[in-house]
Amino acid sequence: MAKPAKKLVIVTEKILLKKIAHIIEEAGATGYTVLETGGKGSRNVRSSGQPSVSDTTANIKFEVITPDRDMAENIADQVAVKFFLDFAGMIYLCDAEVLYGHSFCGPDGC
Repeated sequence: MAKPAKKLVIVTEKILLKKIAHIIEEAGATGYTVLETGGKGSRNVRSSGQPSVSDTTANIKFEVITPDRDMAENIADQVAVKFFLDFAGMIYLCDAEVLYGHSFCGPDGC
């Protein structure tokens, strides 16, 4: 059986990785996934991970599964307020169903 959840996605600059990870952990999320990413948006084309002198200009994408909308919005609000006036970023939320995840569903599964 699947367990309903929310998937929070944060796309932003790699330089914020540790700070955002700390916010996610402090909010009580059981974990997250981070991917290097690139693309085009309001602040032009960003690196897709190609080698450069400094990788601080690369983008990352956090994916966080939360048990409810409140936790997801708490994380999103903190990240947006602390960073998005000075750094590029986008946050969106999706409905999700966890089919299996030991730390999310417990030892007996979902």
